[in-house]
Amino acid sequence: MGVLAVGSVALDSVKTPFGREEEILGGSATYFSIAASYFTDVSIVAVVGEDFPAHHVASLQKLGIDTSGLERKPGKTFRWKGEYGFDLNTARTLDTQLNVFSDFSPKLLAAQRTLDHLFLGNIDPDLQRNVLEQMERPRVIACDTMNYWIGKKPDSLRQTLAQVDILLVNDAETRQLAREANLVRAARIILGWGPKTIVIKRGEYGALMIDGKSAFGAPAFPLEEVVDPTGAGDSFAGGFVGYLAAKRSCDQAALRKAVVFGSVMASFNVSEFGPRRLAALTYAEIEARFREFRALTHFEDL
Repeated sequence: MGVLAVGSVALDSVKTPFGREEEILGGSATYFSIAASYFTDVSIVAVVGEDFPAHHVASLQKLGIDTSGLERKPGKTFRWKGEYGFDLNTARTLDTQLNVFSDFSPKLLAAQRTLDHLFLGNIDPDLQRNVLEQMERPRVIACDTMNYWIGKKPDSLRQTLAQVDILLVNDAETRQLAREANLVRAARIILGWGPKTIVIKRGEYGALMIDGKSAFGAPAFPLEEVVDPTGAGDSFAGGFVGYLAAKRSCDQAALRKAVVFGSVMASFNVSEFGPRRLAALTYAEIEARFREFRALTHFEDL
């Protein structure tokens, strides 16, 4: 049992209408791993530079995350700088410095090759398949991507999607990937390429899950205060895949609960800059918000 997360670990500088922070912990694998760690064992594969603060590594280890696959190389850590306006669904990238991440080549340790669940963060689809080639067949392969790879390497991405079980992407990426404006039709097109399930992350509008038989939607949790939406999608993915790993099932009941647990983790993540709130949770808080979600969406005939 356990999840392998392959992606980026970064230092982010973020500005929103509610403040700004410089060089805080970020990256797709970071947010995913922290969220998933509340449900199952997590091992991370990523690369950082020699300037990456040791206390960030310690904070991941404190959550029980295996960082033996976190490679430290000469040079600087991947950095991203962005800002949000009052439309918190859209980030404007101000600066991207790939640094050591530019030649990231994931190399799995022996113990990582046999893990049951794999999450491929939004890295080059060629690298995603390289990871798949190193793995013994996991029970569940989940994958993320981004608009850059959809536009730059569509054929390579299609090859990756043919090998994955679950694709997690946002609504704009779904439309771009399928070249179809209608989300449901777009999802059906993508399912025809190989994935069994697609989960469409829609920010403040919630999430939509579609497979070959049914569709399921969950709202975003209504929050009075949203400070920083960075990493919300990866936090969602961590809750989603982490729950499936803990449950050791991908039946409809497990998938639907996984969507809600993903939404729970994303709702906590956005309440502070970076993954600070996410890293300070208790499982009791997660369970309580899950119950609130259930009450939020419950109805019956009068």
